[in-house]
Amino acid sequence: MNCRDYSSSSNELWDGEGGVSHESEHDLAVMVNDFWENGNSGSVDSRYSSDSDSSLSDLVQLADKISYFKLAMDQYERDLLSVVNSLALSINVKDLHASNSDPCKASCIRFSLIKLLRLSGYDAGVCTSRWQGSCKVPGGDHEYIDIIRYNDTGSTERVIVDVDFRSHFEIARAVESYDRILNSLPVIYVGSFTRLQQFLQVMVEAARSSLKQNSMPLPPWRSFAYLKAKWQSPHHRKHDSGDDNRNTVEHEKCGGHLKRLHTLLLSEIEVERTLRPYNRDRRAKSERRRYLTSH
Repeated sequence: MNCRDYSSSSNELWDGEGGVSHESEHDLAVMVNDFWENGNSGSVDSRYSSDSDSSLSDLVQLADKISYFKLAMDQYERDLLSVVNSLALSINVKDLHASNSDPCKASCIRFSLIKLLRLSGYDAGVCTSRWQGSCKVPGGDHEYIDIIRYNDTGSTERVIVDVDFRSHFEIARAVESYDRILNSLPVIYVGSFTRLQQFLQVMVEAARSSLKQNSMPLPPWRSFAYLKAKWQSPHHRKHDSGDDNRNTVEHEKCGGHLKRLHTLLLSEIEVERTLRPYNRDRRAKSERRRYLTSH
């Protein structure tokens, strides 16, 4: 693979064409072509594969870690997640506007959400991060939401909110158990960057295990370094999309994405409601475990 500064975007499910800017479209195509020609020896004749016994055991263990990380939230994060999900469900297609005629990539959904969060008293903003590529890590950009959490001690910390969290971990020819792990991830991630990294590490291992069964290496845009760069890189923070010069238009694609987001959230809420007694017991056990390890 050539050592050049590649650029890609992570808004894969938001944009029907992969969410890649015109400037980076060619570079991404070259990177993907180089990867398949030089780095991948597996065949690509089917989308899904079955699990091997040894890899299935590994993926089951990783699935347990995902379940644990989902419950490892403090009360602030649990309350905030509930607020974010409720506000996201309250967004209507008619609320989606763009500041210009450029491809939106669902920025309108994020700005609609932070508008509601700020009206609810949260210090929320839309962040756009960018990073340079290297031989091992492709360059790129990513847009997400953050909320400034003000602690009793006077200190602050960032809480990351990503409205299409699962899309960052989609891979080719995923085995069935990997898809189950993928679909168990939060629809919208809400939490600290430290906890986010735990999800990233597990999903990278799960992706590597799934791809290995098809003799396929982990692509650089699914590596831990690349994923981490999306939320750790220098970013620009905005509170609005530029209402003064806004040309109000309805986005058909973004409207479809919003409906899909609502469907996934409602499904997730129903599953969580069904599992609530079980999760309450697991959460109590995990809190006792954390208490014992800290004393």
